[in-house]
Amino acid sequence: MQENLSLYHIFYTVSRTGNISTAAKELYISQPAISRAIKKLESNLDTTLFKRSSRGVTLTPDGQILYEKVKGAFDLLSEGEDSILHNRSREIPRLRIGASTTLCKYVLMPRLKDFIAANPQIRITISCQSTYQTLKLLEEDKIDIGLIGRPQKLSGYEFSPLLQIQDTFVATHQYLENQHQLFPSEPLQHTATFMLLDEQNITRQSVNTMLHEHQMQLGHILEVSSMDLLIQFAQVGLGIACVIKEFVQNDLDKEILVEAPLGLTFPSREIGFVCKKGSENQKLLTQLAEI
Repeated sequence: MQENLSLYHIFYTVSRTGNISTAAKELYISQPAISRAIKKLESNLDTTLFKRSSRGVTLTPDGQILYEKVKGAFDLLSEGEDSILHNRSREIPRLRIGASTTLCKYVLMPRLKDFIAANPQIRITISCQSTYQTLKLLEEDKIDIGLIGRPQKLSGYEFSPLLQIQDTFVATHQYLENQHQLFPSEPLQHTATFMLLDEQNITRQSVNTMLHEHQMQLGHILEVSSMDLLIQFAQVGLGIACVIKEFVQNDLDKEILVEAPLGLTFPSREIGFVCKKGSENQKLLTQLAEI
């Protein structure tokens, strides 16, 4: 039986590839050696396993029966190897973090360097999506910690606040001046192009609430997929962008961008790390929040 194991491996590879030449390359042995092995196995089993042709080999009925059994055996061996590797990987501490692209860039990245230096043994993976998607992944145990803008309702989670942020509308001074010259008697909300994140974003929902409360309807809206694009589009004079003020403060200080005079002052919102209550990751959450 021990000698046959090598023969079965060769038989399995030839059956799977349907070609002795291909099997030889995969097994790093010569074609004559494969042919000899197949003949020996056929002799041991007293049957013919392959039909040979110029295009390769095909299984005989007996060969097909043997292949199904051998394939099942090799599949079980592969599953065993995967299980061992999986168990080893579980021994390596890991931390799965979820955050939006914006919060990842402006809030998470500056903290990761010190956190990794303090925890070099932890393998970190990052998933980028919206606050609501992050909370869903937390609920499904697909991530361990989330970095989110705090929603109105947050039960069953441990939230560690990091900073206060505030939404604002910004544009270049030249864009606002052009709008005034083109439409001197019209309000900006009727004439300007307003660039906003999509409706599923918590920042957009906060903006929609504020606009509704002030009974303000924007005439022209351009939805943009990321905060970075909003900022860049505003910088080139494409329109008025709704952004997080803290993330463009440097541009405001240098007067690259200015706040649009819309008569709106957004309330502050909280940004922080979140995990399930009672989670073993609360210690890591606290460590990240205190960096």
